[in-house]
Amino acid sequence: MTRKKPEDLRSHRWLGVSDMRSFGHRSRLRQIGYDAEDWTGKPVIGIINTWSEINPCHAHLRVRAENVKRGVLQAGGFPIELPAISLSETFVKPSTMLYRNLLAMETEELLRSHPLDGAVLMGGCDKTTPGLIMGAISMGIPAIYIPAGPMLRGNWEGKYLGSGSDVWKYWTEKRAGNITDDDWNEIEGGIARSFGTCMVMGTAATMMAITEALGLALPGSSSIPAADSNHPRMCGAAGRRIVEMVWEDLTPDKILTAAAFDNAIKVHMAMGGSTNAIIHVVAMARRAGIPVDMETFDRLSRQIPVLANVRPSGKYLMEDFFYAGGLRAMMRNLGEKLDLSCLTVTGKTVGENIEGAKVHLPDVIHSLNDPIYAEGATAVLKGNLAPNGCVIKPAAADPRFLKHRGKAIAFENYDHMMHEIERDDLDVTPDHILVLKNAGPKGGPGMPEWGMLPIPKRLLGQGVRDMIRISDGRMSGTSYGACILHVAPESFVGGPLAFVQTGDEIEIDVDRRMIHLHVSDAELARRKAAWTQPAPKYPRGYGAMFSEHIGQADQGCDLDFLQGKAAMPEPEIH
Repeated sequence: MTRKKPEDLRSHRWLGVSDMRSFGHRSRLRQIGYDAEDWTGKPVIGIINTWSEINPCHAHLRVRAENVKRGVLQAGGFPIELPAISLSETFVKPSTMLYRNLLAMETEELLRSHPLDGAVLMGGCDKTTPGLIMGAISMGIPAIYIPAGPMLRGNWEGKYLGSGSDVWKYWTEKRAGNITDDDWNEIEGGIARSFGTCMVMGTAATMMAITEALGLALPGSSSIPAADSNHPRMCGAAGRRIVEMVWEDLTPDKILTAAAFDNAIKVHMAMGGSTNAIIHVVAMARRAGIPVDMETFDRLSRQIPVLANVRPSGKYLMEDFFYAGGLRAMMRNLGEKLDLSCLTVTGKTVGENIEGAKVHLPDVIHSLNDPIYAEGATAVLKGNLAPNGCVIKPAAADPRFLKHRGKAIAFENYDHMMHEIERDDLDVTPDHILVLKNAGPKGGPGMPEWGMLPIPKRLLGQGVRDMIRISDGRMSGTSYGACILHVAPESFVGGPLAFVQTGDEIEIDVDRRMIHLHVSDAELARRKAAWTQPAPKYPRGYGAMFSEHIGQADQGCDLDFLQGKAAMPEPEIH
């Protein structure tokens, strides 16, 4: 590669010329306490940090930023830390998905408007990874991603607990009267034992792995537990590497090819990853100008089995996955299925990065000859109920529901569903299909994780723990069950889901990738003519802008004005 010279750096326009504005920039850096030796002839590295005091997934990133700075300084760069919206998955309502694109926009503009030559992106909590990556792609300067890493295993009565997955499990048992309030309180105190993201194969772990598989993170970095000493060492290495990436001009567009996205989707399938990955990867690919859609996921799902024996599709947790060899080892097991020639942030290929990786615990990371599940993590269904598609995670569902026909019980919104689901006299059987409307991108708004509808109270005492649930919302990647999600177009805009009535029959056949509402076209047309679109939920502010410009689930839920690869001008300095 042709290496840049100091005068080729973006920051040179701010700091390296002799005029009044540069004088102002330099004098204000001196005001902070820096001196010319700090910046002269050096790449300025922006550290985009999504730390906050109310984001437990990122509680350590304030300290980890210092590890990154150390690495940047060691490599001859000038680090500058910039805060970005934190998007705490557990606290932000109604959904962090409402704000993923706000983080993407903020990241892009932070990088564009400041004198930055390269970026270190610090995230991990569900929406922070795609938000940071989308913004960095659109900006286009060299960037490396640092995954926050999963928290340590939870514990209760000598049993390992997985955040999310075991919350759903034991909450159901509490509703059924099988555990006490004291049990529940003990679980609450033992399920999240350190900083870091969910330690199951939820959306956080999925997206961290996908980003590494894309080539945007250091090899093996996505598997390191947040509390492990390997993690701060990795942060220092990323700080050193980004400086070299700037001199090499190794920008995201040189890494994010169609083959790289195929690799990432294949890794997602082998990991048993979250259904949310489809929305995020489609959005990321569109920012990069790569044609990825739901059909891409479904095609690759048929080629790649699940290899990671990690909850909710398997038995173990992400800490075990790390001890078993981590993502490098799993990718080595996938080797023949991947394009090993793809370039990565290391300046080396995927093949070079995974060379020598070994699986140490074969029950945690299986081989292609001995998969956890024969096909991949997600299946895309289509039919008259979901003309543009919907998704299911077959490996996490009761197999008997993968081919099923049953009567619908339809709920107009989440509050309606929660009221009805607790009724002792609800007319429901295990073969019924629960349908939730108005949980989509506009209907939520923000497509909240409402898709894992609770099992009706009346069925809990009968031992029922799974049934088909259909919605235009999402579900947490930590969730499990026969949940059909992301129905597109959504009910709020007049998609067919809006016209489902209690008593209608719905048929699902995952092998055939089919979902069908057994209602005639004429009757559906009559219902549509009688339907009135609900009023937008937000009359002003960001919520109103979001609702007006948001795309549907099959399009990645990006804002329409953020899409495309039109060249953006560098900021004028006057």
